[in-house]
Amino acid sequence: MKRRTWIILSVFALVLALGPALASAQGRLADYERAFSLREKFQNLAVNVVSQATWIEKTHRFWYRKTVKGGFEFLVMDADSLAKKPAFDHEKLAASLSSATGETYKAQGLPFRSITFTDDEKAIEFEIGAWKWKCDLTTYACSKVGPAEREQWPPVWGAQFLAKEPRPSPDGKWEAFIKNYNIYVRPKDKTKKEELALSWDGSEGNAYVTRSISWSPDSKKLAASRVRPGYHRVIQYIESSPADQLQPKYSSLDYQKPGDALDIECPVIFDVEAKKQVNIENSLFPNAFEMSEIVWRKDGRAVTFEYNQRGHQVYRIIEVEPATGKARVLINEEAKTFFCYSGKKYRYDVADGKEIIWMSERDGWNHLYLYDGVTGAVKNQITKGPWVVREVDKVDEENRQIYFRASGMYPGKDPYFVYAYRVSFDGTGLTCLTESEATHSVAYSTDMKYYVDTYSRIDQAPVCELRLTADRKILQEVEKADISALIRAGWKVPEVFTGKGRDGQTDIWGIIVRPMNFDGSKKYPVVENIYAGPQGSFVPKFFMPYHPMMSLAELGFIVVQIDGMGTSNRSKAFHDVCWKNLADAGFPDRILWHKAVAAKYPYYDISRVGIFGNSAGGQNALGALLFHPEFYKAGVSSCGCHDNRMDKIWWNEQWMGWPLGPEYAASSNVDNAYRLQGKLLLVVGEMDKNVDPASTMQVVNALIKANKTFDLLVLPGQGHGPGAAYGERKRYDFFVHNLLGLEPPDWNKVEAQKKEAIAR
Repeated sequence: MKRRTWIILSVFALVLALGPALASAQGRLADYERAFSLREKFQNLAVNVVSQATWIEKTHRFWYRKTVKGGFEFLVMDADSLAKKPAFDHEKLAASLSSATGETYKAQGLPFRSITFTDDEKAIEFEIGAWKWKCDLTTYACSKVGPAEREQWPPVWGAQFLAKEPRPSPDGKWEAFIKNYNIYVRPKDKTKKEELALSWDGSEGNAYVTRSISWSPDSKKLAASRVRPGYHRVIQYIESSPADQLQPKYSSLDYQKPGDALDIECPVIFDVEAKKQVNIENSLFPNAFEMSEIVWRKDGRAVTFEYNQRGHQVYRIIEVEPATGKARVLINEEAKTFFCYSGKKYRYDVADGKEIIWMSERDGWNHLYLYDGVTGAVKNQITKGPWVVREVDKVDEENRQIYFRASGMYPGKDPYFVYAYRVSFDGTGLTCLTESEATHSVAYSTDMKYYVDTYSRIDQAPVCELRLTADRKILQEVEKADISALIRAGWKVPEVFTGKGRDGQTDIWGIIVRPMNFDGSKKYPVVENIYAGPQGSFVPKFFMPYHPMMSLAELGFIVVQIDGMGTSNRSKAFHDVCWKNLADAGFPDRILWHKAVAAKYPYYDISRVGIFGNSAGGQNALGALLFHPEFYKAGVSSCGCHDNRMDKIWWNEQWMGWPLGPEYAASSNVDNAYRLQGKLLLVVGEMDKNVDPASTMQVVNALIKANKTFDLLVLPGQGHGPGAAYGERKRYDFFVHNLLGLEPPDWNKVEAQKKEAIAR
């Protein structure tokens, strides 16, 4: 008998030895083993599931990745000929990459999800970990070509002061640079030593910055900003258990929080030939949270920049006349609550700013408007109705058409399903490019002749189609997922469920996940997976062969996820519920939704409801216990931003407002910790760079002072997350103990017995 087979049989014998009841009882070892294995069991059973198609630039060919038995593979399709072939020799690339990295890779298990064709499609580039790699598709030689392109987050405070490279003029004759905190120019010709100072008002505490320098198209003028630094807040970290040394490591992170003094940015224009500084009066942009880069019109007639006023209730496009410094407002967006600049801002300047396409929620729904870029007047509303524009994909200036995605256009249907559309600038000719009732992801060829439509929903496997843009004709079904093996393995379709919200009229949408061995004659405790961040909506709307909620359900729970009021992608009124009120988190809607499910299904036990979440979801999970203890009985809160004064500035000031008011304390889990009644597990990573770990520890402090009982899991060296496999198991144990009323397995004993079985 092979050793692997012996080990498997030994572990199985161990499970049986722990008692015959384990095979069927909720929350016992057999249920845990089934839950732990579900990801591996389900993840690769759905085949021909396509990732987002990516067009190879300026061609009619696109590549995509699809699942196959045992892994995945990359393919290329030619839209003209409809021919399809592997993107490369997977066996050769796997062998070459294994040799180059010292790791072992299989043809259908390559360690990357995305590729970029280079060298006329004779090579591909991809990223593995911290490195970018390149493989020649003729020789299959693979080599590192540099570090991976990763966006730094959070952004480093003072990054604007780090850029030092001079900015060359468009005609190549000059370069602008910073010297002694001021703007200088000099000839690009290094044989000429002259330097010309354009400004004299820069100083160490109010300096011009290189990243702001913007030359006019004719190279005769330039714009730049002088910046007076705000408060430089630093979070201190102690990594208690570093992998490479015995003693702790100390580090810090630049991190702005709500209420902190911000940089004050002052844009200035310089006439290089006249050696003249033109100051811009700032009455139209007096108190910026953020100002965009300065952009010149192509004909040099003006510069524009965007101004986001602190508090996020005023957003403006400012245009400045270079000769006089006179500023005027082209577009003025003012909201009684917040302008959602982080997720619902779109601007496109047509014909060098003669017209402007702009996104706004001013009529109560997120839509597109056409502005006269000369007068600043609205020419017409492009899209209109009780539905929302989600994203603009392409503006076709020549044909005066816009390609965009939207949701909620069809009454009675799921308002979160995303479809692709085309509309003319004047609002006529609205055309749906994706008819199937599902969530659609579209990719257009560079010349817009073709598009690939990939669509699915949580209860419908993905389909990928190649279509003609002109008439929407389906040229070929590229792939259609096959989930027959998944269904044979016991996979259950999550149920989509709707209930009325707090107003008695608005539909609240969620999903219900049941265990594979679900028995309708039993009573099941309920666990809610929550993330109520106002920046989006979060209930899955696309097909997933596996979701972690499925594993939790296997322990004997019904697991649900809901989008309540205060989240995005519905009406402005729906979204505004969060304004200065993050503690609400849609709970009045969520609780009504739970009650509606319980009224329909007797096995849905709302006397035993638990909740868990991470980050903003961590804040929500604890908030459920503090503000709604009559309903939520147990919660697991990981890496929560428990007090919005402790978290990142942009996210919290956008929803909670500025200046800081009493609303911050009212929503604070720290200030309200004394309210705790249910069972609580707090989880925090000591190296969390997203949410200050002190936010969780301040909750701990408040709970101790209030003499409350709770559990705490601190994860050495870990960042912003629920604790990987160990944290997941602790979450399982917590709900098994507190909602099922059972003692979880003795994991120390189980691990010891497993090692003993393997050793035999």
